[in-house]
Amino acid sequence: MSIIEAIIIAIVEGLTEFLPVSSTGHMIIAQSLLGIESNEFVKAFTVIIQFGAILSVIVLYWKRFFQLKETPSKDKLGFIKYFLIKFEFYWKLLVAFIPAAVLGLIFSDKIDELLENVTVVAVMLVLGGVLMLFVDKLFNNPVEGEQEVTYKNAFIIGFFQCIAMIPGVSRSMATIVGGMTRGLSRKNAAEFSFFLAVPTMAAATGYKLLKLITSDTGFGLLQENIGVLIIGNVVAFVVALLAIKFFIGFVTKYGFKLFGWYRIIVGGIILILLFSGYELTII
Repeated sequence: MSIIEAIIIAIVEGLTEFLPVSSTGHMIIAQSLLGIESNEFVKAFTVIIQFGAILSVIVLYWKRFFQLKETPSKDKLGFIKYFLIKFEFYWKLLVAFIPAAVLGLIFSDKIDELLENVTVVAVMLVLGGVLMLFVDKLFNNPVEGEQEVTYKNAFIIGFFQCIAMIPGVSRSMATIVGGMTRGLSRKNAAEFSFFLAVPTMAAATGYKLLKLITSDTGFGLLQENIGVLIIGNVVAFVVALLAIKFFIGFVTKYGFKLFGWYRIIVGGIILILLFSGYELTII
């Protein structure tokens, strides 16, 4: 993978990771169009550069991540209750993360197989797009201000996230829709989706990096391409930072319909190309 190819893939990742359009699907399509040969490093690269996108969320929402909840003293609450309340934000993210962590480990090999299937990506883009056209009417929760996410709702949203293990679904779309089904407004559902991305993507990045390092040739590939990885993460960070700011403002005002049409058009074009005999596959 050249530096130019890495930058293009990283731009695609940063633009699409937090939008309900499937970053994985777009990176697979971009890789196919660029003719990038799929190898151990390339597969790891598309996951590891998510670390840059994670940092963009932490930077934009640093108060939520680092300002702990105000609570009475430990003496009044007791140590366990104090600990649970003080770090409530993190506990809820952990609860929401558990379903994907468990199912991701169980179906890891199957997910890797699906990642190379462009047809699956295209179909899921179209189906998800149809859902996006109607989600605003189906779950109209025009609540102003910040909403509290309960542990139960966090766990349910976590199960919605598991649907995104199918390439082309979009982790962002699945968790936002999950949040809206639980009564969250578009803005609050989107922000919780961003927060949940941090542990989810951090775990995926760490797992993929560990597999790469411990494989027979992976560590050597990592050493040879460390510069490409650094550039990819920096680009993904900057682009994701801008994409999140745009997305929150846009979706709060206009909803998800435009993203729905975009998904349908992109997925439809890919399906037409595939059925026309065009070779749009991962090499």
